[in-house]
Amino acid sequence: MNRFRFISIHVASVMLLTVSQVAWCAEPAEDVWPDLAPGETSRNVGEIQPHRPDEVPPVTRVVNIRRPTFTVHLASKPNGTGVVILPGGGFGKVVPDKEGTEAAEWLNRLGISAFVLSYRTKADESDPGWKRPLQDAQRTLSLVRIHSSQYGLQADRIGLLGFSAGGQVAARLLSSEGQRAYERIDEIDDVSYRPDFALLIYPWNLYDQNHETLVEGVHVPADCPPTFLVHTDDDRSSSLGTVLFYAGLKQRRIPAELHVYGNGGHGYGMRPVDGSEISSWTGHAKHWLGRLQPEESQRD
Repeated sequence: MNRFRFISIHVASVMLLTVSQVAWCAEPAEDVWPDLAPGETSRNVGEIQPHRPDEVPPVTRVVNIRRPTFTVHLASKPNGTGVVILPGGGFGKVVPDKEGTEAAEWLNRLGISAFVLSYRTKADESDPGWKRPLQDAQRTLSLVRIHSSQYGLQADRIGLLGFSAGGQVAARLLSSEGQRAYERIDEIDDVSYRPDFALLIYPWNLYDQNHETLVEGVHVPADCPPTFLVHTDDDRSSSLGTVLFYAGLKQRRIPAELHVYGNGGHGYGMRPVDGSEISSWTGHAKHWLGRLQPEESQRD
């Protein structure tokens, strides 16, 4: 009986993984780069790790991504706004559903089209982790902007949403002041990657505790767009980095909104957390987006 039970569990796990692969690949994926990404020798789109049995609904984690792609999620009642989404995953993996497609569905309900980026993961221990995703994010924003009419978007209403490690990448992108993290490839790289607004949701490791400042490479430039920030007080990835980034925005009189919840931890995405009000951040974000673009405030 024990042997039969083991086989049943194994078969169920394989079936669950297969279903996950189908779900993850259900949306057509667009390439970020015309050939190999900068510094790459492979075009591996990544492998899905087995789901963790205690997660309901399950969470997809993709590792070993060498060929970055993004999925397109167009709103059924579009208002001309688009958002590129950078999921989290600690740079070693990407979480395309909990911190990707679930956010895309929420944005679609607001009339906003979304583009979920599966950026490249960390190559080895010498890799800082953020550089490849930054390259991929810059290129993707330019791609979405240059094809904005094809997607039914206004080129000056392209935003950026980053969760966790994706939030750090987003902060670095906002800090880069027009400097690309890679050499120009083609005319797409002549198109601005600067987002017109940004949302940083529990951005990971922005705080340098040794110097009590933002980490090297992250600052608030004069051209930083309006930014919405969320963190929790009990997040081990300190909210101090998020608070300092907000302070920089405030000092430069750039429109911004900051929410630091008392509890909720890290990695919740759009999902509720028992004993926390953290899932209410989407309501605040909807209101903030509505003030930036009034049409959105009319959506459910």
